[in-house]
Amino acid sequence: MFSKVLIANRGEIALRVIRACRKLGVASVAVFSDADAHLPFVQQADEAHYLGPSPAADSYLNMQAIVDLAKRHGAQAIHPGYGFLAENAAFAKLCEDSGVKFIGPGSAAIDRLGDKRNAKAVAEQAGVPVTPWIKCEGKVDAATVKAIAAIGYPVMIKPAAGGGGKGMHKASSEADLAELLPKAAREAKASFGDDALLVEKYLETPRHIEVQLLADEHGHAMHLWERECSLQRRHQKLLEETPSPSLTPVMRAAICADAVKIAKTAGYANAGTCEFLLDGDKWYFCEVNTRLQVEHPVTEQVTGVDLVEWQLRIASGEKLTLQQQDIRQRGHAIELRINSEDPYAGFMPSLGYIEAFEPPAGDGLRVDAGYAAGDSVTQFYDSLMAKLIVHENDRAACIARARAALCEFMVVGVATTVPFHLALLDHPDVQAGKFDIHWVEKHMTELTKRGREADAAVLAALMEYRRQEKVRAAQSKAGETHFDPWSSSSLPRLR
Repeated sequence: MFSKVLIANRGEIALRVIRACRKLGVASVAVFSDADAHLPFVQQADEAHYLGPSPAADSYLNMQAIVDLAKRHGAQAIHPGYGFLAENAAFAKLCEDSGVKFIGPGSAAIDRLGDKRNAKAVAEQAGVPVTPWIKCEGKVDAATVKAIAAIGYPVMIKPAAGGGGKGMHKASSEADLAELLPKAAREAKASFGDDALLVEKYLETPRHIEVQLLADEHGHAMHLWERECSLQRRHQKLLEETPSPSLTPVMRAAICADAVKIAKTAGYANAGTCEFLLDGDKWYFCEVNTRLQVEHPVTEQVTGVDLVEWQLRIASGEKLTLQQQDIRQRGHAIELRINSEDPYAGFMPSLGYIEAFEPPAGDGLRVDAGYAAGDSVTQFYDSLMAKLIVHENDRAACIARARAALCEFMVVGVATTVPFHLALLDHPDVQAGKFDIHWVEKHMTELTKRGREADAAVLAALMEYRRQEKVRAAQSKAGETHFDPWSSSSLPRLR
């Protein structure tokens, strides 16, 4: 096992890796930008070193600076988290060439699977079905138009590299191609440094299923069952859960077996996720995420397996000691992403100082948070503040517990997606598991309709909090024990 690991990331995922390192007795090294100097992950790491200015290009995307810091401070390995450099084959190769272990698949595997076109070829080689697709560039010519027409409209245009919904566009006719192909190529180049595209058949009402994989460097690969991530907005996941409410036991076993076939065909090592689109009772391979996923905690909750711990163990050369037949899904888990966005203003980012941050606590609840009271949300990075993970005996109980927990999730200073999640969980379709990847967009108007009663409750809570803050300040000045407004029964809460 490594003695020291550098974490090339920030926020809640940096804290998550720090916890795994501490569990294994490994020293953790955080790196931080100007904007992040006072965030919790910097305080929690065993060491923390300045990386660069706030823009990601000058800090968390500065590959050479990160590797240099790792070597200078004696870190034998680098954990990339997710986002930033997590799926960057060039960064993995730089680590390899510098004698620093990249905690993830090797650069060759990222090259092979990080490009969606190559990944589809691997799936075809493994005998796993894929949707009809073609390689494509960001220009419209006769050959491209003919090949896309053969697939049949509508089609989905995607960047070959990267993910997260960036550069994805639906084309419903040949007329759309002139605008959307060059646009997708520009966006892909800006986001991933690569303007290569693919075009595939657009499925009208699919569901999004992903399978968690673990594979060691000795040829052993296994799955840790599936997650459903169909509730999305603009290809960004909002709610993830396991087990999937849309799979039968037979389908579940088969789709997970297909994911393992792909991992073995690709010679994959470390943690990864195989994504599928489920259309009725048929599924089609979509892509492989060659990294840890944001939603990995739901898998951890139902299986009892610490995925980040196993990432570290596998990267240090250990063999998988887990047995496939011992990995079971116990109960149901849901993850909700708490973003600093205003759902009533088109999900615009909400920036500023966090006056209060009080997540819920209790049995069956886990909160992975990257911020605390007194921190600031800036414009430099994504809007993810925290993840609320709920684990209960069954799906209905899990939804009820999640709703109760959201009502106790208090954030003052920035707008969050908490009220949107409440509306989502209250909808009969969501409670019944009747949705697809387009469901949220179709129901957005009703999901973002705010009632006057809720407005009044939020305003009353904020006004009371401000009043109690003045009381606290006065008492503190007088040397008295200050009053805690969060313990006050008079403080209104939105339920």
